[in-house]
Amino acid sequence: MKKRRLGIVPGLVLASVLILSLATGGVLVFYNRAAADIAQQPAATPGASIDPNPTVVADGTVVPVQYVAASMASGGLVAEVLVHEGDRVEAGQPILRLRSEQQQAALAEAVAAVASAEAQLADLKAGPRDEQIAAVQANVDAARAGLARLEEGARDADIAAARSAVEAAEATLKRLYAGPDENTRIAAEAELSNAEAVLQAAQAAYDLVAGQPDVAMMPQSVQLEQATNAYQAAKARYDALFAEPDVDRVAQARAQVKQAQATLARMLEPATAAELAEAQAQVQQAQAQLDLLLVGARDYQVAAAAAAVDQAQAARMQAEAALADTELRAPISGTVAALHVKLGEQVLPGVPIADLGDLSAWQVETTDLTELDIARVQIGQAVRVTFDALPGVELSGVVTRIQPIGHEKLGDMTYTVTVQLNQDSAEREPSLLWNMTAVVTIP
Repeated sequence: MKKRRLGIVPGLVLASVLILSLATGGVLVFYNRAAADIAQQPAATPGASIDPNPTVVADGTVVPVQYVAASMASGGLVAEVLVHEGDRVEAGQPILRLRSEQQQAALAEAVAAVASAEAQLADLKAGPRDEQIAAVQANVDAARAGLARLEEGARDADIAAARSAVEAAEATLKRLYAGPDENTRIAAEAELSNAEAVLQAAQAAYDLVAGQPDVAMMPQSVQLEQATNAYQAAKARYDALFAEPDVDRVAQARAQVKQAQATLARMLEPATAAELAEAQAQVQQAQAQLDLLLVGARDYQVAAAAAAVDQAQAARMQAEAALADTELRAPISGTVAALHVKLGEQVLPGVPIADLGDLSAWQVETTDLTELDIARVQIGQAVRVTFDALPGVELSGVVTRIQPIGHEKLGDMTYTVTVQLNQDSAEREPSLLWNMTAVVTIP
């Protein structure tokens, strides 16, 4: 498109040529920046006056009245693309989702932490249960009973039982070294002798038929094998009766003797001052635990538990937000004009990945309106709009916004002016597309 110069005054010659003679004999020609545009204007009529309200012409682009370049709040890999370019979406509708396994796990952990904190708070507020009170009361009773036994000393019956335990432990140790009694010894020797006699008889019977080829199938072979097994079993029992006692069993028996003797010694001696003091301390400790349990939770404990619940809930909300950030939802209702990402690609936070706009209403934003002409533009002014791609099409509109700050562009300070197209005329022109080049004429 041919560059237009703003503020063209019909019939006014704005460009002049100045020819300077130089020492070398050459010439240098200076043109006004608008010379190219002025060349197309009709020649000024001699004596004509200058128009005090020149027409302002500016280039612009067609955009929807409502549009947005949507981006993600967090980065990640694209797991799902739920729409296509050209699809109509409603505000809040999902557009794409990123992989979110870590965010889902973090949310599950946060939910569990909230449940745990709430349970602890409820337990504090509910106070001790009957079972807890009974268990602590039992500890108090046991501590008091132990103190009483120390103060009273051992009873005769307890001493007698302790002495019996010592005698029983010593008797067990002696039996390990004494070996079997006379009857057991005689019975073991008789069993071994009988087994040996049966084995000898079976061996003699087997020797008579040993030379026969089918001796293995004869009853003498079976009888010899049975007699051999019986003899070996009797011999093993005999050896076990007269063998040295097992080391582990001896050690265990001696330990039982020492334990029984120590118990008896404690009973026979009165409790020392240190033992009485220790028993009294145990009673006091158990009673203090019971008193603390009966008082219930203190205010500061309940407050601390409530704060822990709030903290857990805040962490859950943060985890929910992190999971929500893995999903891009349409911020407005409109058409998906462009998608800049595909399945499996890496998305960076803040980088636009989808252009959405409401294509039912259009406006034009100027791109080259300079500071020389912005002062002649006012909100509410009626304008005419034409399009390079649509020859012969002219739509009406009105200035709805003037950007209050300028931006340098190609050496000029330019300001963006927004022109709202007349809705009726825009609807009659279905060929309008986003980012079409437009020419805005402001009379």
